[in-house]
Amino acid sequence: MDLESAIRGHSIKKDSWKAVLTLAYQSLGVVYGDLSTSPLYVYKSTFAEDIEHSETNEEIYGILSFVFWTLTLIPLIKYVFIVLRADDNGEGGTFALYSLLCRHARVGSLPNCQLADEDLSEYTKDGVDLTTKNTCGSRLKSTLENHRVLQRVLLVLALIGACMVIGDGVLTPAISVFSAVSGLELSMAKEHHRYVEVPVACVILVILFALQHYGTHRVGFLFAPVVITWLVCISSIGLYNIFYWNPHVYQALSPYYMYKFLKKTQRGGWMSLGGILLCMTGSEAMFADLGHFSQLSIKIAFSFVVYPALVLAYMGQAAYLSQHHGEESNYRIGFYVSVPEKIRWPVLVIAILAAVVGSQAVITGTFSIIKQCSALGCFPRVKIVHTSSKVHGQIYIPEINWTLMILCLAITGGFRDTKRMGNASGLAVITVMLVTTCLMSVVIILCWNKSFLFAIAFILIFGFIESLYFSASLIKFQEGAWVPIALSLIFLLVMYVWQYGTHKKYEYDVQNKVSINWLLGLGPSLGIVRVRGIGLIYTELVSGIPAIFSHFVTNLPAFHQVLVFLCVKSVPVPHVRPGERFLVGRVGPKEYRLYRCIARYGYRDIHKDGIEFEKDLVCSIAEFIRSEKAETNMKVEDLEESERMTVVGTSSTHVDGVRMCDDEGGGGGGGGETSEVREIKSPQKVRKRVRFVVPESPQMDVEARRELEELMEAREAGMAFIMGHSYVKAKRGSGWVKKMVINYGYDFLRRNSRGPSYAWTVPHASTLEVGMIYQV
Repeated sequence: MDLESAIRGHSIKKDSWKAVLTLAYQSLGVVYGDLSTSPLYVYKSTFAEDIEHSETNEEIYGILSFVFWTLTLIPLIKYVFIVLRADDNGEGGTFALYSLLCRHARVGSLPNCQLADEDLSEYTKDGVDLTTKNTCGSRLKSTLENHRVLQRVLLVLALIGACMVIGDGVLTPAISVFSAVSGLELSMAKEHHRYVEVPVACVILVILFALQHYGTHRVGFLFAPVVITWLVCISSIGLYNIFYWNPHVYQALSPYYMYKFLKKTQRGGWMSLGGILLCMTGSEAMFADLGHFSQLSIKIAFSFVVYPALVLAYMGQAAYLSQHHGEESNYRIGFYVSVPEKIRWPVLVIAILAAVVGSQAVITGTFSIIKQCSALGCFPRVKIVHTSSKVHGQIYIPEINWTLMILCLAITGGFRDTKRMGNASGLAVITVMLVTTCLMSVVIILCWNKSFLFAIAFILIFGFIESLYFSASLIKFQEGAWVPIALSLIFLLVMYVWQYGTHKKYEYDVQNKVSINWLLGLGPSLGIVRVRGIGLIYTELVSGIPAIFSHFVTNLPAFHQVLVFLCVKSVPVPHVRPGERFLVGRVGPKEYRLYRCIARYGYRDIHKDGIEFEKDLVCSIAEFIRSEKAETNMKVEDLEESERMTVVGTSSTHVDGVRMCDDEGGGGGGGGETSEVREIKSPQKVRKRVRFVVPESPQMDVEARRELEELMEAREAGMAFIMGHSYVKAKRGSGWVKKMVINYGYDFLRRNSRGPSYAWTVPHASTLEVGMIYQV
């Protein structure tokens, strides 16, 4: 099955209730695994040291009131009813917001953007014009475009959010699995259970990360039933505890109990907010995983299933604790103590399974955010393995997976308790939410064309709540909160160094482009022998002739009969339709047989493998040759100033255009239904024959047919992938900071990251590297 077609089909959501309810069911296993396991550790983290559970129950009632209103205001009102509407053509997450802003104002970090990219179907949001209509939005747009400092602030905000998501990918599996395993403490002595919990948790984590390369689709059918079973379990236990222990616990839902709680506990109560905020861990997943489902399905699943189950679970725990005081509260305040003794072991098993499901979703989300960062030029290239040919978004990144596992095991073995894990996880969670709130306030003005008052009200209400939780988490810096900060600083440094070095390298390429006059001076033969085959010259330039070409020509005596300057670039949209994938044009006059091909991918698109990509590339050039209009009296100035680019789709979209057939071993093939079929035979024995099947009308002129035949000959002879092996150095006289960043930081990342040839699985025998030194 064509993966690209499957993705396009999956992205078009059906509006039938059956489809919506099916998506809502599936979202329970993917989106809400993390959020649904938060009752395992919220109360235990809150009562860790800052406050004590007294006979008056003011503490437990106050915490229940805080939990209820936090779940209501942040996940329900902020995310479900507001943030989900800020999708980027069905995609969500921090980079979706940043992508929207990049398209409404020229604040993007991608240096090789073109005006032609604005004609992409998904460049507009759901077909709506991106023109800013109100005065407030126009002023903000002008301010952002004229101040590079503000553009960097937006970029850093998006990167901070991405880094905290990566930090959450380390912390959430640790605290979820450890909290689930902590149920063992009730079946053994206090001094013994610590020696069992950590090893068991570590074994589960190792198994979890070791199974990542199989992909979640192989066990994905179990995810939703596990989470549903868990939600039914905690809500049923909650109802039982409410009616059995304290039917009047519902009174604690009043905001008055929050006031009483803070009045009595004061500083200790404020510090305990760092544990309370864990009740909304995983809320960001509702927005980040929006691309796999739909707004309506996520709203239904949370509003009618997850939210009521969580409220009942927290109320049930509070009802039980309100009747049990002072008995080793720090040790016996956890989730399992409120579970009836007869069903603790089954609940323990379900909790561990639910924790694994929640951790799996977070790990997959971490892979996705790193893929987006890499696509937008903010993270070094990594190996991305698509584990499913049908389900979009299920990817596996080996380097990141093992890094996460090592960090996760270090956190589990180093902290050994939910208190410090909770402090670390809480800071990561609340920071991502603050970043979303800040970016949303800009989206409200710039993209939604709302007034400043609406944006200010949004950021004041939700920003105040999240800042309160953020301050309570930050105060516990030495008690575990330093972990996400340290991890984020490391990843942020890597991202910013890579982004800075990439931009400087691109600027060097632009400044050292070869002029078209130099090319014309070589003549049609380019001054060298032209050999059979196609040469793909990889470049990041979208116009002009890269310096690598002149360097190559002056050092080698022969070159291919067909040359393609290939640029594979990302654009700030989630997906590029197959029919809009390629931009094809000429470099120089027709007889030179030099082409430029720009392959455009969205930040959530999947890059095809080498064979498929090669076929699409050649077919797009053939379609360009067939459909090109004859140009007369082409001037040198026209060639120098602008290259006429034509939008050409992939081979699967050429229903009425050129199609390519490869005949293995020289065997004949189909395609006899059209009249213009040309089969070019090589004088030597080759493994493949290439045939272009072209439509009967309109008839091609002789020159176009000759050019197609030459392209067939070249394709039959084979392809060579030519890329520059750059050595980037800071210029003489540069400051020591720039020298450190470029000469050591960026150089180290470049040498240890994947190259473009790996991304397209080009055989090493067909790859040629040309070394160049960049003085940036």
